[in-house]
Amino acid sequence: MTEASASPAPIRRPRLLLTAMAFAGVVTAVMQTLAVPLVPTLIEALDTTHEAVSWVVTASLIAGAVSTPVLGRLGDMYGRREVLVAALLCLVAGSLLAALSTHILLLVAGRTLQGVALAVVPLGIGILRDVLPPARVASSAALMSTTMGVGAAVGVPLTSLIARYADWHAVFWMSGGLGLLALTLVLAFVPRAETRTGGRFDAAGTLGLTVVLVCFLAAVSRGTEWGWTSPAVLGLFAVSLAVGAVWVRHETRVADPIVELSSMANPAVLLTNLATLLIGFSFFVNSLVTSQLVQESTETGYGLGLSVVAGGLCMLPASITMLLFSPVAARIAASRGPKAPIVFGLALMVVGYVLRLFTSESLGMIIVGAAIVGIGTAFPYSTLPALLMQHVPRAQTGAANGVNVLMRAVGQAICSAVVAAVFAGMTMEVDGGTAPTFGAYLTTFFLAGCVALGALVVTLPVRDLGPGSGIQKNPQQS
Repeated sequence: MTEASASPAPIRRPRLLLTAMAFAGVVTAVMQTLAVPLVPTLIEALDTTHEAVSWVVTASLIAGAVSTPVLGRLGDMYGRREVLVAALLCLVAGSLLAALSTHILLLVAGRTLQGVALAVVPLGIGILRDVLPPARVASSAALMSTTMGVGAAVGVPLTSLIARYADWHAVFWMSGGLGLLALTLVLAFVPRAETRTGGRFDAAGTLGLTVVLVCFLAAVSRGTEWGWTSPAVLGLFAVSLAVGAVWVRHETRVADPIVELSSMANPAVLLTNLATLLIGFSFFVNSLVTSQLVQESTETGYGLGLSVVAGGLCMLPASITMLLFSPVAARIAASRGPKAPIVFGLALMVVGYVLRLFTSESLGMIIVGAAIVGIGTAFPYSTLPALLMQHVPRAQTGAANGVNVLMRAVGQAICSAVVAAVFAGMTMEVDGGTAPTFGAYLTTFFLAGCVALGALVVTLPVRDLGPGSGIQKNPQQS
């Protein structure tokens, strides 16, 4: 495989480029949690079941997981800007389909198209690495990476506000408008020239990877509802494992694999991706559980009885702190290398969850605890791409970051399943119904803190090649 580089046009307005890419990242990340507050409304509006509507959330998750490594690889081969534009077009088309839908199947199809756009973030990091001066790559990639956490946290309160005062279709008209604006900014300010490797598209590898991820994530997402020992869940895991073994064999023999397993098997890359999966789990507990905790009825003895909108707004300080501390993390990475802020951030996440174990009955302290976890998350989310790029060749930037984003999505999916299992297993009678016990919430915080600690342990052996390493040249393999 040969690498052909197209010389990028001079970047005279790097701030506009970064603004366009960051906005696109936030918009695509919003799609992760956009439909979560709509689930109760959609059951009644579409006259369907809770299980059917849950696919509105699951379909987007699975589509995003599949698209990130595949589109990342296509971007490496044929041009990251072109593939990024195609991903944003999928977002706009999916939003339009969802906004016009009156049937659950059309809505699920629209959400699937929206999920494809999750690949925008790794593609954007690759573009920034290609066209920006080396001195600006680390900080810009940090901001781009952080948009995933910020957008995911903003999605719930934004949707809740719109759905409260307008029909649920308005949520998807809004997402389509945001997607169209992101597409316009990308076309206006993101240059066309970038590094391309060429080669033949690995269709068989793409199909195999799709089957593996769809089966695995469907089993994880639906395990609590279907039963973890049910034939459906066990069958999906079995198919994922069997096809995965065949897929690995295929990828190691094909000339242009969809995922370069030799690079992914590099211990530094492997540990970085494992840490990313664990961070995705720990971060998602903060987003998933906080708003639900404050919305629990006061009859539970611990709930605050807030509205859906107020519950979502409780996560805004965490989102804002993530955005504010992202450049701080980038500056530390630029002077000391990316590993130092990752370790610091993970330690802060552990502290935040320890605090939440003892202060989750006070609204003020709940917000403070969530914000501390948000600050902690900003550091690894911002600087993990820089650490990863030290250990992968430039030609594989898109695919490598795609796999890294995939690990976040898998971590979040596992988190959702674990939280659902904990809440289903620890319940109490309230007003003729059931609700999770306070111990269930504390258990999720304890698990999140342990997982963050695990991510810290996994990160420690990864070698940091120093500030700026891997930005201009192919890095040494470690």
